Amino acid sequence: MNIIQLTPGAGAMFCGNCLRDNALVAALRSFGHDALMVPLYLPLTLDEPNQSVGTPIFFNGINVYLEQKSALFRHAPSWFHNLLASPSLLRWAAGRAAKTRASDLGDLTLSMLRGEEGNQARELDSLLAWLGTQARPDIICLSNVLLVGMARRLKRELHAPVVCMLQGEDSFLDALPLSHRNSCWEKLAERATDIDLFVAPSHYFAHLMRNRLELRPDRVQVVYNGINLAAYQEHPILTQGSSKPDRSAANGNSPNLPTSVVPGVPPQLGFFARMCREKGLPELVDAFITLKNRGRVPQLRLRVGGSCGPADEPLVADLRTRLAAAGLSDQVDFCPNLDHAAKVAFLRELSVFSVPALYGEAFGLYLLEALAAGVPVVQPRTAAFPEIVEATAGGVLFPAGDVQALADAIEAMVLDPARAVALGKAGRQAVFEKFSAETMTRSMLHLFEALSHRRFAAG
Repeated sequence: MNIIQLTPGAGAMFCGNCLRDNALVAALRSFGHDALMVPLYLPLTLDEPNQSVGTPIFFNGINVYLEQKSALFRHAPSWFHNLLASPSLLRWAAGRAAKTRASDLGDLTLSMLRGEEGNQARELDSLLAWLGTQARPDIICLSNVLLVGMARRLKRELHAPVVCMLQGEDSFLDALPLSHRNSCWEKLAERATDIDLFVAPSHYFAHLMRNRLELRPDRVQVVYNGINLAAYQEHPILTQGSSKPDRSAANGNSPNLPTSVVPGVPPQLGFFARMCREKGLPELVDAFITLKNRGRVPQLRLRVGGSCGPADEPLVADLRTRLAAAGLSDQVDFCPNLDHAAKVAFLRELSVFSVPALYGEAFGLYLLEALAAGVPVVQPRTAAFPEIVEATAGGVLFPAGDVQALADAIEAMVLDPARAVALGKAGRQAVFEKFSAETMTRSMLHLFEALSHRRFAAG
């Protein structure tokens, strides 16, 4: 099949959608399909080989912004638009994008949802002109529902079905200013009729978006996210009571023990996601302070990894201050913006993992990453987390928003290493069996092929 994947870049931040789409395109190509990954807005920030290398960036973020703010700029000559697409300017814009908030983007979001009727119609013309020079696609896949404004013209001019992935867009839309929030949801529901199929990463989020957009059940299918497991296969596993790696455990089916569960190694509580309030990092820090004050796990350390951009730095500084006031600075490590190899090494050193997100997380790739490393997870009993924990049998749940309950669950895990090892082993095996990038891709291909056959049957 010939598949076009349209994916917005998130500036200097790591983005779950970008990571998922990149893994999908890589797997499609490995299966022998022609997959073209087209970046939008800004360069993609990834921790694995970039599948969009060599493809121009469309809907240049600088042009998109200026077209929204200036009617004069919408009619500026093409050479001026092209000048603003220079790599150096886009890198500068990528850093600025890390500081943007949904509350500032109401008018721009609505305009993008209007597609050919919006202020960025010129960008859509450019994208379609370039796609017209490429091989005709069998499927066009949009990375998220905020791109539905372009679906109408993509279908009409490229004569291919359009699939739209769903993942967490409700939180962004609900954070828009009241002046635009309802209008954006209404326009989204209207433009959703142009999509042939929506794909959600969890049953939780499929149900939520069906209701929000008033979609028929058959228009939303569920395909769990998957990750590239090569690095997790290659890393040796330390087994209890041994200082030598057990390489037989690398296939995901053998007993696995995180490095820090080895006797003599201090237990480590880990977080790996964007270092922001929404991901529950302050709550995890509070739970860590609670645990240290109790004194039942005196050797416990906290390790915080993940994306940290300019907008996140004030929170991290505040948390450092809070930890210093508690006398715990020397027992906490902040490890921002690690590359892929460093991320895998970071995860393998953990005893227990938690990202107690405060919003309705549609999935959470970080859970798969931790579990692939054999680390059990402790997550809130909300959103997609119960579904993922049940599907992997790799962790425990606690009442959402309850810091004391979070501390209790972490403490119980640390004090019972045999249970932690069993959960980590079960979770690792489940990820290798059901949550690989290849498994995700096969499920997506099944949906793509069904749509393509339906198109030919309709004439």
